[in-house]
Amino acid sequence: MNASKGQKNRSLLLSTSRPVGIVGYGAYVPMYRLPAAEIARVWGSSDEGLPIKEKSVAGPDEDTVTMSIEAARNALKRAGIDPQNLRAVWVGSESHPYAVKPSSTVVAEAVGASGHIQAADMEFACKAGSEAIVIAMGLVGSSMGDYALAIGADTAQGRPGDALEYTAAAGAAAFVIGPAENSLAEITSAYSFVTDTPDFWRRAYQRYPEHGQRFTGEPAYFKHVFTAAQTLMDENGLKAADYTYAVFHQPNTKFPQRVAKQLGFTQKQIEPGLLSPVIGNTYAASSPLGLTAVLDIAKPGDRILMVSYGSGAGSDALDIRVTDKISDRQVLARSIQDYIHRRVEIDYAMYARYSEKLMLK
Repeated sequence: MNASKGQKNRSLLLSTSRPVGIVGYGAYVPMYRLPAAEIARVWGSSDEGLPIKEKSVAGPDEDTVTMSIEAARNALKRAGIDPQNLRAVWVGSESHPYAVKPSSTVVAEAVGASGHIQAADMEFACKAGSEAIVIAMGLVGSSMGDYALAIGADTAQGRPGDALEYTAAAGAAAFVIGPAENSLAEITSAYSFVTDTPDFWRRAYQRYPEHGQRFTGEPAYFKHVFTAAQTLMDENGLKAADYTYAVFHQPNTKFPQRVAKQLGFTQKQIEPGLLSPVIGNTYAASSPLGLTAVLDIAKPGDRILMVSYGSGAGSDALDIRVTDKISDRQVLARSIQDYIHRRVEIDYAMYARYSEKLMLK
């Protein structure tokens, strides 16, 4: 009984002994776009009520590693630190290019990090990126190192003709996590909530993932995102009105809007980070990319809530306060809107070629 009582009274927040924050951030989105209407045309479906307008598609020379490198370079530009000062490089994704060989070591060497670092690949479906951020918070917050690079990146795929094909997209977001005094946005606390909810999976040797269709909403996405967000706010004594912006995982357009409304957030608060209509669901980069979009326009004093979601299932929630260093660093690298506007529309045949749906070997 005493242990149970102690657990109940203990804070559920993940807080660090040393204050930490985002020292630099960066985004990358491939230029190629496949309209959702083109997918519907190929499979003879209606183009009414499609989940997104279009999605980003990785080029034939792009993968999770190359996109991670581009996003990481942007993050390092904003951080203004020597890559040799990184103590860890972690890449979260569910589409690592190798089944056996890390993505993180390639990224670390490409950005100029020292060999004397920690490097690992994270996997937790779409929350692998936020998972890397939370782990980086722990390393920096415990003073094991001053800087860590956390990345969420994916070249997500769906089976041809499946509902996932409309939204599964490509992109990367990177964050240099460091001491709060050097940060452009302090991460004051985090909270994670997980359960064994099998709404989405891919067994070994399966080429495409499977999903539980309507089951992916309830009790998967909404239960975990709502619980993570509400618990974080409750533990901090905050409510939706205390935040300037909120960013949620975006498997489509409707899910984040619905959960935002349930939590008391307005469309104005979530609109800047809502990228799914124009680039789709970038999986491990989804909520992190939404966060980069918000940081691109944020002002000192703004408070941001970010909540990820990963099937299997779980959510990470972060409470973030923007510092007075934001303005000088925003302009040091390309914004995500630069990447979004740099678009080249392709048809389904080109998409099939670029995404290797046509197996030539």
